[in-house]
Amino acid sequence: MKAPVISSWFGRGQGETPPDIESAALRSDRFRLEREGDWKRLEAILVRMEKGGLRRIADDDLIALPALYRTAASSLSVARETSLDAATLAYLEALVQRAWFQVYGPRTGFVRWLRDFLFGGWSRAVRELWLDICIALFVMVAGTVVGWLLVAQDEAWFYRLFPANPGDVRAPGATREQLLKSLEHEEGAAGLAGFAAQLFSNNSGVCILAFALGFCFGIPSLLLLVHNMALLGALLWLFNGQGLVVELAAWLSVHGTTELFGILLSGAAGLHIGRAMAFPGKRPVLDAAALAGRRSAVVMVGVVIMMVVAALLEAFPRQLVEDTGSRFIIGGSLLAFWLAYFILYRPAPRAAEVAA
Repeated sequence: MKAPVISSWFGRGQGETPPDIESAALRSDRFRLEREGDWKRLEAILVRMEKGGLRRIADDDLIALPALYRTAASSLSVARETSLDAATLAYLEALVQRAWFQVYGPRTGFVRWLRDFLFGGWSRAVRELWLDICIALFVMVAGTVVGWLLVAQDEAWFYRLFPANPGDVRAPGATREQLLKSLEHEEGAAGLAGFAAQLFSNNSGVCILAFALGFCFGIPSLLLLVHNMALLGALLWLFNGQGLVVELAAWLSVHGTTELFGILLSGAAGLHIGRAMAFPGKRPVLDAAALAGRRSAVVMVGVVIMMVVAALLEAFPRQLVEDTGSRFIIGGSLLAFWLAYFILYRPAPRAAEVAA
């Protein structure tokens, strides 16, 4: 029913409808009646596809799907331009979104996507960032050296890099016994699951931040890498003063080969986006950034997996294994695995990927 209006509308009596509103309502009804058949057919096809995939779709409907999607998208554009009723607009928006996913969305389920990601997709995306990885690696090594030199020149830099912690004995002036004790495990497996969750949160936060800052032409991502590696350089200087740099390296290697590799990849992913924006080539800046962003996003999904592995290694093997040689074996094996996966593992891309 039409809503009543007051008598001030062009001198009409109460209960009458202004001609512009009545005309708009008639135009909306006519627009919907002329196209509703195609919308309903498209909706019926989408319902069958969402329930059972392509097996439930007749050949004629499958052939007509792209045309019906374009018709619905065109109707949505007209509805927005002419300000048709809100119900029609909301219906078309939902219909076009569902149709877009079925026409252009991924054709694989999660299990198949994960299989393609782990068995080729991730390693291929990492190799495409080789230049950014080399730059990020150089920056990380430089940051470690800078941290060492700063603290070696002035011990006050240690406290600038490491916030004061009353319970932490790792500070200038610590004895060899105190530093050795800090490398020993203090508890058994009980409670380490919560510790692993905390470590995962911290590590992935650093990686996501390094990736997210890439839009500023990658410069903040590189600065974040320098800062984090300067902390490592200061720690190496501290333990080297007591002749414990080998023990520290073994302690760090258990989780560090995975964690630092993940941080390296996240910094490279952020730099890749920033470099694409600064040097887009023949593409428009937004197109170049979008392409780099999709490639970097694949790498970052893998980085999250690496952070989970690093957190588990840091919470369990590093805390439960005390032997220096065993720690090096664990860390070295993980490093060899990641290098082999990213460099040597090169499965042939699927036909769909080649066509893309």
